[in-house]
Formats: sequence, structure tokens, C-alpha cells
Amino acid sequence: MTANWQGNGGLVAATVLGLALLLALPQIVDPVMMIELTSYVIMAILALSLGLIWGYGGILCFGQSAFFGIGAYAYAIAVINFGDSTIPLLLSIVVPGLFAALLGYFLFYARITDVYFGVITLTVTLILYKVMGATSGSQYVIGVAPLGGYNGIPAVPPLNLPGRPDAALSFDGLFYLSGLMLLAVYVGLRLMLKSRFGQVVVAIRENERRAELLGYDARFYKLVTFAIGGAIAGLAGCLFANWGMFISPDVFGLAQSAQVIIWVIVGGTGTLLGPIVGCFAIQWVATKLGAQQLLNANLVLGTILIGFVLLVPKGVVPTVSDALRRLKFRPYVATLVEQRRVP
Repeated sequence: MTANWQGNGGLVAATVLGLALLLALPQIVDPVMMIELTSYVIMAILALSLGLIWGYGGILCFGQSAFFGIGAYAYAIAVINFGDSTIPLLLSIVVPGLFAALLGYFLFYARITDVYFGVITLTVTLILYKVMGATSGSQYVIGVAPLGGYNGIPAVPPLNLPGRPDAALSFDGLFYLSGLMLLAVYVGLRLMLKSRFGQVVVAIRENERRAELLGYDARFYKLVTFAIGGAIAGLAGCLFANWGMFISPDVFGLAQSAQVIIWVIVGGTGTLLGPIVGCFAIQWVATKLGAQQLLNANLVLGTILIGFVLLVPKGVVPTVSDALRRLKFRPYVATLVEQRRVP
């Protein structure tokens, strides 16, 4: 009972802290920084999706940006055709989730191993990049929405209040919505991982053969986890299309796929907080490096990644958590950070 209270207390504390930051940040930062923070929050949702699939499901996916891009394109195409954003928002979650389920079905039930799974998902992403890039002609139209090829889809209509296309969200409104979505995804995943389903998923990650001998269909649990991660990535894609009011095949690019993996590695796998921390930290560093001409940004980021892999292989959050535990802060830290644990 005490452990349950500590876990629920930590979740409540994280929720309150998240809401406090969400309300306070717009009051203390300038508008330009607010735009940057909004992109950080959106990408943190994408990082969480891979944190679930890889960190807890043990599924090495190199193509998480595929679901991100599908969600963005699904929203952009649908909102241009419908006008109102309510249905397009739902489609941006459902379509990539179904695509992930379909792809995962063929891969998991074919018993594709981890390395080949990563290669196939990356290949699918690059195929989508090429396919969408080849849609520049006037004949490539879905409804009234031109796909635009490598030029992308400009002037994507923003989200609006349900049933009110004239009540579009402002940039501040998009920040609040993105922050609430990040908080909702984080809390939802925490609760899911505490459930019987989540415990089985972690058990399969630790020892798939043992879980199957106990009667669990590892393929089914992996498939559902993969589909949930795809749907979350699609939500991030929808918000990203709103943030830039533009979407292009670059969302399927190799750079986009790689940076999601970097965020999770730096923050730490096997946690939900880690991908968020890694995403915010790396994006902030990349922004600062991009503002100067002295150092090559890609070289510095590559050096950081190599340093973390060699010196901090667990990532920031698990390493800090272990250090605090050694300082006898175990009861407090255990409520905030989810470490790898066999149920």
C-alpha cells in the first residue's frame, strides 16, 4: 500500500509540476522563445512514443518519423478538405496508429529479429520520403489538397475549437494544447505501464521466451505497443504541422529519424522522463549551435552522442536516478523515475 501511495504521489507531483510550468512559462519568456518551446514540447511527444516502443517494449524502431510524418500529412490533407479540424485531428492519430498496426503485424508475426526490424522500419520511412517527394505534379491531389512533392503543403489551416472553424488557436493556444497533450501522454503511459498490460510488456522485453512459456502472446503485446507508439507519434505530427503551418517530405528524412533516437539515448531508455529531458536538451543545444558560426553543429552533436554512449550509456535520467539512490533518496526518486523492472 505504501508503494502504491508513493507511485501515485509521484505521478500527482509530476502532473502538478507540469501544469505549473505550462502556466508559468508564457508569463516569463518572450514570444520568440515561446515559439521555440512549443516545438520542443511537440518533439518531446514524438520522443515519448519511441521511449515507449524502445525503452519498454524492447522494439528497436529506426522509423518513428514515418508515423510522425503520416500524422502530419493526414491532418494537413484532411483539414484542407474538411475545413474544421476536429476530424483531421482524430485522423492524425488513427491513421498512423493503423499503419503501425499493419506494419507491425507483418513484422512481428513473421518473427523478424531486432536488427532487421530496425532496418525495415528505416527503409519504410525512406520509401515514404521518396514517394511523397514524387508528388509535385498538379495531378497529385487528394480532394482539394495538392501534395506538392518536395515543396510540401503550405498554409496548413490551424486547429480550431470543435465545430468552429473560425475560432482558430493562436500560438499561445497551441503551446497550451501541446503542453497538455505532452502531460496527458506522459500520465497515460505511466498508468498504462503500471497496469497488467504494461507489466506484461516489460516482462516480454526482459525475457520473451519466458513470457511465452507463461502463456502470453508476445507478438500481440508487441503489436499493440507498437501501434500505440505510432498513434502518439501521429499526434506529434499533427501538432508539428500546426506549429509550422507547413509540411513537406523532410519529416520522413534520415535526419528526423536519427535525432529521435539520439533524444532517447541521451535522456535514457527504460524511463518516460528520459526522452523528454533528452529532447529538450538536444534541441536547445542545436538551437544555440545554429546561432553561431564558429563550430559545426553536426560535429558537436555527433561528439555529444558518442560521449554519452561511451561515458553515460544509461542516459541522463537513469544515471542521475542511480546517483540519488546511492545517496539514500530511493523512496523519493522511485516515485518520479521508472527504472527497468521485471514485474
